[in-house]
Amino acid sequence: MKRGLIKNINRGFRKARNRAKILGTAEKPRLSVFRSNRYTYAQLIDDTQGKTLAAASTQESTKGSKKTESAKVLGGLIAEKAKKLGVKQAVMNRSFYKFHGRVKAVAEGANAAGLKI
Repeated sequence: MKRGLIKNINRGFRKARNRAKILGTAEKPRLSVFRSNRYTYAQLIDDTQGKTLAAASTQESTKGSKKTESAKVLGGLIAEKAKKLGVKQAVMNRSFYKFHGRVKAVAEGANAAGLKI
């Protein structure tokens, strides 16, 4: 098999393994992070109802700054939206990403803004 195909298959296994351990509720939703090459996206998801409670992206928060810095601002932005909903805690869903770089910055920004992860 080609190396890129194996990498994508392994990513799928990692994503499924991590996702099987995490369940978000209305009181403690799942904070899901997605990275594209250009932007970072975050969502608060209630898995019991299958609804997205809040969403934010670096497109709306910061322009012209570094990706990691804007990811930290994104964490604060999603934490503010969570406060408006009355959510104080969340479960981090990093998907198949390592907990480092932009994913870690989102978590740190949310923690700094008062959302306990």
